[in-house]
Amino acid sequence: ERRAMPWVKIDTPYTFEGPDGTRTLSDLFRGRSQLVVYHFMLTPGSDHLCPGCSFISDHIDSARLHFEHADLAFAAISRAPLDHIAAVKCRMGWTFPWLSSADTTFNYDFGVSFTKDDIAAGRAIYNYGTPIRQSEDMHGTSIFAKDDAGAVHHTYSTYARGAELLDGAFMWLDLAPKGRNEQGIMSWVKLHDEYDRAAGLAAECCR
Repeated sequence: ERRAMPWVKIDTPYTFEGPDGTRTLSDLFRGRSQLVVYHFMLTPGSDHLCPGCSFISDHIDSARLHFEHADLAFAAISRAPLDHIAAVKCRMGWTFPWLSSADTTFNYDFGVSFTKDDIAAGRAIYNYGTPIRQSEDMHGTSIFAKDDAGAVHHTYSTYARGAELLDGAFMWLDLAPKGRNEQGIMSWVKLHDEYDRAAGLAAECCR
């Protein structure tokens, strides 16, 4: 059913800032015909690093070594400036492409960012119906594809717990008698360098 959904052509000329300069949405395919974008909730001016987004991101690099050979490119995109993104990548040891949408409407158009005015007026709607009361950025996953003529289309987006299939650690836990062993959704999840056994073992590259 997901694959049968209609493709919606992208006419907006979105651009993103990455370590190699400005890139278009088409550029992010890097020669492939399909692209998955993870909308990482990293808000400009905020030092908050979302444990949930980080948990998903810990699964990306190993998986993309495989799915990129099956015609699927990957990019993470956030509204935060590029230097903030680079600092987080260094701290967490991630290598996947991560770009800034900066002042573009990309995050807003795909339902993961909201203006203060829209939040105040009750117009900020996330995950196909959930009102947002406070956060200017949420997470999500969007899929794009190119047709034979090279035009880019949006084929699917999922939000909130729709991303759980990307969390391989959950799948392992689901096999065990205690399951996810939670006291509330993801209650035990931390940034991977904040677990007790990881204390003091942060990567030297950021020093």
